[in-house]
Amino acid sequence: MTKKVNITTDAGADAMAVSEALSARIRLYRSQKKLSLDELSRRAGVSKGMLVEIEACRANPSIALLCRLAAAMGISVADIVNVASDPGVHLIQPEQIPVLWQGDHGGSARLLAGTSGPNMVELWQWQLFPGEIFTSPGHPQETTELLHVTAGTLLLTVNDDVFTLAAGYSAVAATDVPHSYACAGDTPLAFTMTVHENAR
Repeated sequence: MTKKVNITTDAGADAMAVSEALSARIRLYRSQKKLSLDELSRRAGVSKGMLVEIEACRANPSIALLCRLAAAMGISVADIVNVASDPGVHLIQPEQIPVLWQGDHGGSARLLAGTSGPNMVELWQWQLFPGEIFTSPGHPQETTELLHVTAGTLLLTVNDDVFTLAAGYSAVAATDVPHSYACAGDTPLAFTMTVHENAR
Protein backbone atom coordinates (compact mmCIF):
# COMPACT_ATOMS: atom_id res chain seq x y z
CA MET A 1 0.00 0.00 0.00
CA THR A 2 1.39 3.42 -0.94
CA LYS A 3 1.30 6.03 1.79
CA LYS A 4 0.97 9.62 0.61
CA VAL A 5 2.55 12.01 3.08
CA ASN A 6 2.22 14.91 0.67
CA ILE A 7 1.66 15.47 -3.02
CA THR A 8 5.13 16.39 -4.19
CA THR A 9 4.83 16.86 -7.94
CA ASP A 10 2.45 16.69 -10.84
CA ALA A 11 0.80 13.32 -11.20
CA GLY A 12 2.39 10.73 -13.48
CA ALA A 13 5.93 9.96 -14.53
CA ASP A 14 7.35 13.22 -13.18
CA ALA A 15 6.02 12.45 -9.70
CA MET A 16 7.55 8.97 -9.74
CA ALA A 17 10.89 10.31 -10.96
CA VAL A 18 11.04 12.88 -8.15
CA SER A 19 9.99 10.31 -5.53
CA GLU A 20 12.64 7.85 -6.72
CA ALA A 21 15.31 10.56 -6.71
CA LEU A 22 14.36 11.69 -3.19
CA SER A 23 14.44 8.10 -1.90
CA ALA A 24 17.82 7.42 -3.47
CA ARG A 25 19.41 10.62 -2.17
CA ILE A 26 18.09 10.16 1.38
CA ARG A 27 19.54 6.63 1.39
CA LEU A 28 22.82 7.96 -0.03
CA TYR A 29 23.22 10.72 2.56
CA ARG A 30 22.20 8.43 5.43
CA SER A 31 24.88 5.98 4.27
CA GLN A 32 27.51 8.71 3.89
CA LYS A 33 26.75 10.01 7.38
CA LYS A 34 26.88 6.42 8.70
CA LEU A 35 23.46 6.76 10.31
CA SER A 36 21.28 3.76 11.01
CA LEU A 37 17.55 4.02 10.42
CA ASP A 38 17.11 4.01 14.19
CA GLU A 39 19.55 6.90 14.70
CA LEU A 40 18.09 9.02 11.90
CA SER A 41 14.62 8.30 13.28
CA ARG A 42 15.71 9.53 16.71
CA ARG A 43 17.46 12.66 15.42
CA ALA A 44 14.68 13.69 13.04
CA GLY A 45 11.74 12.73 15.26
CA VAL A 46 10.34 10.55 12.47
CA SER A 47 9.22 6.96 12.92
CA LYS A 48 11.54 4.26 11.63
CA GLY A 49 8.61 2.79 9.70
CA MET A 50 8.10 6.08 7.85
CA LEU A 51 11.81 6.22 6.96
CA VAL A 52 11.62 2.68 5.58
CA GLU A 53 8.59 3.68 3.47
CA ILE A 54 10.37 6.80 2.16
CA GLU A 55 13.60 5.00 1.31
CA ALA A 56 11.61 2.26 -0.44
CA CYS A 57 9.80 4.94 -2.48
CA ARG A 58 6.43 3.96 -1.02
CA ALA A 59 5.86 7.35 0.69
CA ASN A 60 6.38 10.91 -0.49
CA PRO A 61 7.94 13.12 2.20
CA SER A 62 6.34 16.50 2.83
CA ILE A 63 8.40 19.70 2.78
CA ALA A 64 8.35 19.76 6.60
CA LEU A 65 9.57 16.17 6.77
CA LEU A 66 12.33 16.86 4.24
CA CYS A 67 13.44 19.79 6.41
CA ARG A 68 13.61 17.58 9.50
CA LEU A 69 15.55 14.84 7.71
CA ALA A 70 17.98 17.33 6.19
CA ALA A 71 18.61 19.01 9.56
CA ALA A 72 19.13 15.64 11.23
CA MET A 73 21.77 14.70 8.64
CA GLY A 74 23.48 18.11 8.64
CA ILE A 75 22.59 18.87 5.03
CA SER A 76 20.08 21.10 3.23
CA VAL A 77 16.84 20.24 1.45
CA ALA A 78 18.57 21.49 -1.70
CA ASP A 79 21.19 18.75 -1.20
CA ILE A 80 18.44 16.13 -1.09
CA VAL A 81 16.64 17.37 -4.20
CA ASN A 82 19.95 17.96 -5.98
CA VAL A 83 19.65 21.70 -6.66
CA ALA A 84 22.37 22.71 -4.18
CA SER A 85 25.21 24.88 -5.37
CA ASP A 86 28.89 24.17 -4.93
CA PRO A 87 31.48 26.94 -4.69
CA GLY A 88 31.55 28.94 -7.89
CA VAL A 89 28.61 28.93 -10.27
CA HIS A 90 26.15 26.05 -10.48
CA LEU A 91 23.55 26.33 -13.24
CA ILE A 92 20.19 24.61 -12.78
CA GLN A 93 18.12 23.92 -15.87
CA PRO A 94 14.34 24.52 -15.72
CA GLU A 95 13.57 20.80 -15.99
CA GLN A 96 15.81 20.11 -12.96
CA ILE A 97 13.75 22.34 -10.65
CA PRO A 98 11.47 20.10 -8.56
CA VAL A 99 7.91 20.78 -7.46
CA LEU A 100 7.87 19.79 -3.77
CA TRP A 101 4.28 20.68 -2.95
CA GLN A 102 1.10 20.79 -4.99
CA GLY A 103 -2.18 22.27 -3.80
CA ASP A 104 -5.66 20.88 -4.35
CA HIS A 105 -6.40 23.49 -7.02
CA GLY A 106 -3.09 23.41 -8.89
CA GLY A 107 -0.88 25.56 -6.68
CA SER A 108 2.76 24.63 -6.33
CA ALA A 109 6.00 25.23 -4.45
CA ARG A 110 9.26 24.89 -6.39
CA LEU A 111 12.71 24.86 -4.82
CA LEU A 112 14.60 26.95 -7.38
CA ALA A 113 18.06 26.73 -5.82
CA GLY A 114 19.86 26.37 -2.52
CA THR A 115 23.21 26.09 -0.84
CA SER A 116 24.74 22.92 0.57
CA GLY A 117 25.14 22.01 4.19
CA PRO A 118 23.39 22.82 7.45
CA ASN A 119 23.79 26.64 7.24
CA MET A 120 21.64 26.82 4.18
CA VAL A 121 19.88 29.39 2.05
CA GLU A 122 17.05 28.34 -0.28
CA LEU A 123 15.15 30.18 -2.99
CA TRP A 124 11.52 29.11 -3.53
CA GLN A 125 8.76 30.04 -5.96
CA TRP A 126 5.19 29.63 -4.69
CA GLN A 127 1.83 29.82 -6.44
CA LEU A 128 -1.46 29.27 -4.63
CA PHE A 129 -4.94 29.47 -6.06
CA PRO A 130 -8.05 30.72 -4.23
CA GLY A 131 -8.92 28.36 -1.38
CA GLU A 132 -5.43 26.87 -1.07
CA ILE A 133 -3.31 26.96 2.06
CA PHE A 134 0.05 25.51 3.03
CA THR A 135 0.77 24.92 6.73
CA SER A 136 4.09 24.16 8.41
CA PRO A 137 4.68 23.01 12.00
CA GLY A 138 7.80 25.21 12.10
CA HIS A 139 11.43 24.87 11.05
CA PRO A 140 14.55 24.48 13.23
CA GLN A 141 15.43 27.31 15.60
CA GLU A 142 16.67 30.55 14.07
CA THR A 143 15.11 29.90 10.66
CA THR A 144 14.14 33.10 8.85
CA GLU A 145 12.07 33.51 5.70
CA LEU A 146 12.04 36.52 3.39
CA LEU A 147 8.90 36.74 1.26
CA HIS A 148 7.94 39.00 -1.65
CA VAL A 149 4.45 38.92 -3.18
CA THR A 150 4.43 39.36 -6.95
CA ALA A 151 0.71 38.75 -7.62
CA GLY A 152 -2.49 38.35 -5.62
CA THR A 153 -2.72 38.61 -1.83
CA LEU A 154 -0.88 36.48 0.72
CA LEU A 155 -2.43 35.70 4.09
CA LEU A 156 0.60 34.93 6.26
CA THR A 157 -0.02 33.42 9.69
CA VAL A 158 2.86 33.04 12.16
CA ASN A 159 1.74 31.47 15.43
CA ASP A 160 -1.50 33.39 16.09
CA ASP A 161 -0.48 36.57 14.24
CA VAL A 162 -2.08 37.14 10.83
CA PHE A 163 -0.67 39.46 8.18
CA THR A 164 -2.12 40.40 4.78
CA LEU A 165 0.40 41.18 2.06
CA ALA A 166 -0.75 42.59 -1.27
CA ALA A 167 1.30 42.43 -4.47
CA GLY A 168 4.51 44.43 -4.06
CA TYR A 169 4.77 43.86 -0.30
CA SER A 170 7.60 41.98 1.37
CA ALA A 171 8.01 40.43 4.82
CA VAL A 172 10.70 38.96 7.03
CA ALA A 173 9.41 36.22 9.35
CA ALA A 174 10.93 33.97 12.00
CA THR A 175 9.50 30.59 11.00
CA ASP A 176 10.76 28.30 13.73
CA VAL A 177 7.13 28.31 14.92
CA PRO A 178 3.92 27.08 13.26
CA HIS A 179 3.06 29.17 10.21
CA SER A 180 1.01 29.10 7.04
CA TYR A 181 0.57 30.76 3.66
CA ALA A 182 -2.88 31.13 2.11
CA CYS A 183 -4.29 32.71 -1.01
CA ALA A 184 -6.57 35.53 0.08
CA GLY A 185 -9.08 36.81 -2.44
CA ASP A 186 -10.31 35.63 -5.81
CA THR A 187 -7.09 35.85 -7.83
CA PRO A 188 -4.06 33.53 -7.82
CA LEU A 189 -1.23 34.29 -5.41
CA ALA A 190 2.43 34.23 -6.44
CA PHE A 191 5.37 34.94 -4.17
CA THR A 192 9.08 34.24 -3.93
CA MET A 193 10.67 33.14 -0.69
CA THR A 194 14.21 32.87 0.60
CA VAL A 195 14.79 30.61 3.59
CA HIS A 196 17.86 30.98 5.82
CA GLU A 197 18.59 28.36 8.44
CA ASN A 198 21.40 28.55 11.00
CA ALA A 199 22.79 25.24 12.19
CA ARG A 200 23.28 25.18 15.94
